[in-house]
Order: sequence, then C-alpha cells, then structure tokens
Amino acid sequence: MFVINCPYCGERDQQEFKAGGEAHIERPKQPTELSDDEWAEYLFMRKNIKGVQYERWNHAHGCRKWFNMIRDTSNDEIKAIYKMGEKPPSI
Repeated sequence: MFVINCPYCGERDQQEFKAGGEAHIERPKQPTELSDDEWAEYLFMRKNIKGVQYERWNHAHGCRKWFNMIRDTSNDEIKAIYKMGEKPPSI
C-alpha cells in the first residue's frame, strides 16, 4: 500500500483509488476508417512497462475525480500527480 496525494482532496490511502490504465491515449480521429486490427490496437493494447509509466487514476471513494499520475511500476514510487488536461510535468 501507498499514499496518493489527490490533487483535489489531498493525501489519502491507495485503497480509495482505482487505477484507470495508461494515460494520454489519443482516440483515432476517423475511427470508422480503421481496420479491425487497428481498432483492437487502440482499444486493448497498452505498454504496461516495468518502470516509469503515465497512468490515469480515479478517486473512487472520495471526490470521484480523475487525474494523471507518473509512477514507477517497479517500486510504486510516485514521481508526479497532475490534473486531467494539464501537461505532464518534466521528471
């Protein structure tokens, strides 16, 4: 377990949050023009790397707002947290 600093509510236990997967996945501009394989790539394929990853999180048992987190998945070290729509900070 670790503590997450919600950008809206402050520090809370990880149990209050739900991970929402990789951040900054851009929706295709013309999805009807994609092949089935290209659409499946957009929907299902994520990096899921061991190391620094940009993720979306939801404060499910708190303010219920979404935010982004830069986290090292090898040791759960949180590098930065920033609101949706903001540019990722340099780390």
